[in-house]
Amino acid sequence: MNIALFGYGRMGKMIEQIAINRNHTIVAKIDADTTEIDFSNIDVAIDFSLPDAAFGNIEKCINNNTPIISGTTGWLNRYDEAVTLCKQKQGAFIYASNFSLGVNIFFELNSYLAKMMKSLEQYNVTMEEIHHTKKLDAPSGTAITLAEGILEHSKYKGWQLNNADENHIPIVAKRIPEVPGTHTVSYNSKVDSIDITHTAHNREGFALGAVIAAEWIIGKAGVFSMKDVLELN
Repeated sequence: MNIALFGYGRMGKMIEQIAINRNHTIVAKIDADTTEIDFSNIDVAIDFSLPDAAFGNIEKCINNNTPIISGTTGWLNRYDEAVTLCKQKQGAFIYASNFSLGVNIFFELNSYLAKMMKSLEQYNVTMEEIHHTKKLDAPSGTAITLAEGILEHSKYKGWQLNNADENHIPIVAKRIPEVPGTHTVSYNSKVDSIDITHTAHNREGFALGAVIAAEWIIGKAGVFSMKDVLELN
């Protein structure tokens, strides 16, 4: 399989190594200075670029009939546009705030726990996410996905970063050097607390999940998620 990488930072380099180890070929490494892209030799593209570049990268791929996997966060104000374009062009597109296989299982656990806690009004939920200092957006896309999973089954109206009123889930975002990603959801009452945590030990899990998603999407058309890839639906 011939893969193009949009963005060639730390994640792009890790995806490259995993892809090669799985007998794929990296045929293009595309960054902000790239002016021309030959899509004729690309089977699938993987985007881990910057928030202001992500939608343009997705748009180019869909318009050139190239399946695109995007793990860039911070651009979701244009997600609906990407979905509409993909459907119009009968393209293939997966966005995930986190491609780690473990995190996607954690998403399901989080939603299930939220359903169980829905009627227990004595518990208040809080969330903390910790990432490396080079992560530009806060809260992380993973934290937002977790919050959305809780909102579907709770009284809360939304989430707020750091200080939140009683109608919103507070998300505390911390940036510490060399932390790949830790997310904790806590339910607290006067008598006890229930915590679930996912801790990434390195970034390899994110990269592996993206490559697995790229392998899965070949030959398909539509807008998908990691639930589809992992058959969690």
